Amino acid sequence: MNLFSGFVAIKVALVDNNFVSAGWYIVLGGIFDMLDGMMARLTHSSSEFGVELDSIADVVTFGVAPSAILYKLFFFQFPCTGLLLAALPAICGAIRLARFNVQLVGFDKDYFRGLPIPSSAILIISYVTFHHLLLPPASQLHDPWMWIVTIGASLLMVSTIRYDVVPKPSKRQIMAHPFKFGIYLAGLILAIATRGSAIFPLFVLFVGYGIVRSLYQRTLRAIQERRAAALLDEEALEREDESTFGI
Repeated sequence: MNLFSGFVAIKVALVDNNFVSAGWYIVLGGIFDMLDGMMARLTHSSSEFGVELDSIADVVTFGVAPSAILYKLFFFQFPCTGLLLAALPAICGAIRLARFNVQLVGFDKDYFRGLPIPSSAILIISYVTFHHLLLPPASQLHDPWMWIVTIGASLLMVSTIRYDVVPKPSKRQIMAHPFKFGIYLAGLILAIATRGSAIFPLFVLFVGYGIVRSLYQRTLRAIQERRAAALLDEEALEREDESTFGI
């Protein structure tokens, strides 16, 4: 159903020119993507076959479908460059999923390395639906944010930035991550209350938090490494001084 939703999204965008409906079919595919994981855990039927099938469906629904929408809606006006840029979500999404599959250890994860491909697709589609399509027709052809969102979402997928896994709606997960679960629940309620218009800002916050946290952790790690190196240098100097006095 995930894969079928992606196929319908492509058809609706390319044949019917209905980009809003195409975006919602991608969201529907995301719902099916969550349900298959829940069913696998409930029935204890997680398998490598399921992982590979899930990835194939994800490439179509969250990679090829957004790329088709981007090209048909905006990047068609740039014959060569536009074709390559529109294909970035599909290409980077496929690379990200291939990397994920070869690094997968077990079926339960605490975080994702790189922006998950469904999140990338929702980020792109929410901007298209609730911002780009609301611009005047003349402004739509010169929307600089289409470039930023497309390139940014694509590169984040193949980055090494860590993104938290959404807590599963189970008693054990809620008790283990109450604050995190509360934030995601509040975001869901806000998205529903605003009829979807808050989805893009919420995903921008989600993406931005991952970037800021990664920069903070890397800076902290670099400071710690410098301090450790300085301590080693001091110990080496002390040993040299003791050796010299010994002579």
